[in-house]
Amino acid sequence: MGERKSRSSKSMAAPRKPAKLEKEFTCLFCGHPNAVECRVNLKDRFAVASCRICSERYFTKANALTEPVDVYSDWIDACEIANEGVVVDRRCRPRLLKIEAKKTTCD
Repeated sequence: MGERKSRSSKSMAAPRKPAKLEKEFTCLFCGHPNAVECRVNLKDRFAVASCRICSERYFTKANALTEPVDVYSDWIDACEIANEGVVVDRRCRPRLLKIEAKKTTCD
């Protein structure tokens, strides 16, 4: 006859599954949520992030460890590098300053 199992073997925690990483993201250009899909092609060693709404695309190299979130973060980094030194002024017209006319008194 077999021995009874001890309490410690019953209370052992089952191994947890790793959290799943996202594959769809918010577009950097049009701002639609879950519009960017990232695909990794290990056969040809490239990855692509593409928006379904505005058709914007980003291509990068891939390796065996590349995940879709890595492709999206590379795209963000590339956009930040491209925008360095660019001054964004959202106003259509330059702001008009009110210049008060100085009143001069003639004596």
